[in-house]
Amino acid sequence: MKSFFGGVHPNDSKKYSADKPIEVAPIPERVIIPLRQHLGAPVSAIVKKDDQVKKGQLIATSDAFVAGNIHASISGTVSAVADYPHPVAGTCPAIVIEGDGQDAWVDGIPQERDWEKLDNKEMLQLVRDAGIVGMGGATFPTHVKLAPPPDKKIDTLIINGSECEPFLTADYRAMLEYADRIKTGTLITMKILGVQTAVVGIEDNKPEAVKSVQNAFSGTSVKVQALPTKYPQGAEKMLIYALTGRSVPSGGLPMDVNAVVQNIGTVIGISDAVTQNKPLIERVVTISGSAVKEPKNLLLRIGFNVADALALCGGLSGDVAKIISGGPMMGFAQSTMDLPVIKGTSGVLFLTKSDVNYDKERACIHCGGCIEACPMGLNPSMLSILGQNLLYEEAKDQYDLLDCMECGCCVYQCPSKRHIVQYIRYAKTQNANKALQEKAKAAI
Repeated sequence: MKSFFGGVHPNDSKKYSADKPIEVAPIPERVIIPLRQHLGAPVSAIVKKDDQVKKGQLIATSDAFVAGNIHASISGTVSAVADYPHPVAGTCPAIVIEGDGQDAWVDGIPQERDWEKLDNKEMLQLVRDAGIVGMGGATFPTHVKLAPPPDKKIDTLIINGSECEPFLTADYRAMLEYADRIKTGTLITMKILGVQTAVVGIEDNKPEAVKSVQNAFSGTSVKVQALPTKYPQGAEKMLIYALTGRSVPSGGLPMDVNAVVQNIGTVIGISDAVTQNKPLIERVVTISGSAVKEPKNLLLRIGFNVADALALCGGLSGDVAKIISGGPMMGFAQSTMDLPVIKGTSGVLFLTKSDVNYDKERACIHCGGCIEACPMGLNPSMLSILGQNLLYEEAKDQYDLLDCMECGCCVYQCPSKRHIVQYIRYAKTQNANKALQEKAKAAI
């Protein structure tokens, strides 16, 4: 194994929920299912107000290849298709379903299948139909990853079990409790890709997970590798380098070094889709933080209300200073608990003042700490200064802005407490807006 450049060692804070088995939440009376749950082309609702729907029924789709189907997570009546709060996008259109309490599946689901009798094209179509996306938070449509261009000869599948973000333990518990589904999903993915080599990477601060997954893969060719604990070990490029020694080039993708990376939750979804015809309508979510009375790992339906999930954890034990969707390093701060769980929701954190930094942002002192910490070898100091001063094109053209994966190592290391990632995100947004404007002008 090789250790990637940079990185940091934050307190993992997994003590709150690591020993809490996954708890199946009650069927929600109401779900709000956003239409924005993946990277790529938008989907459109194919149901309308007052329609009756069943659990697992397709309710939103797109003809575009890079898109993810969305399904009803409960049975009931569509009460609205309108804009609602979203944990990442602010607001976006969503389908609201009022449950009928029956929780009845749509016809044809579940349907047991022997995946070994299916060919790779049949399985790939099942993954696409099920709306599987990257469950680690990136939410890229999984069927696209599993259908690389002919010139990209994939020879290695990597399963990401690192879960390096502090507080989050959803994948950890899944590795302890769903190891057989992880095994099946991995073997299915290998068959779809046509590869013989697969490695599961798990940080060595999770020895019980390493043992559980090793036992599951006993007798197969899949290797389970314990990795040194260092954030962001779970980032695709870092994981590939640690396990294979291959470096993904600037602006490149894992397929450029003949690899595909899938998250633990994603291969569980693949297993369910192919062996039981189940679409992605639920996921494990960590509800944690120093302000939560009883942190838990909950199996929640897509569209489940975050405030209701918190209530299942006994509510709050202290004053909340910050609510974060995701982990504290890469997650998004929220202004309300009235939010739905989406496919990319790995956790929701409720933090007290003791966990939150209130130091005032100061000018960069050019100490170089952010450069030493950046796992991509960038100059976060200059990127933040250029973003702050609206010089976003210079940031892209001269300092490799688009290579930044927004891991937050620079912010963690910065003695001036600069909002480096926010400046970088702003610069990326401005470059993207400019590209859209130029495309629109060219089309006139």
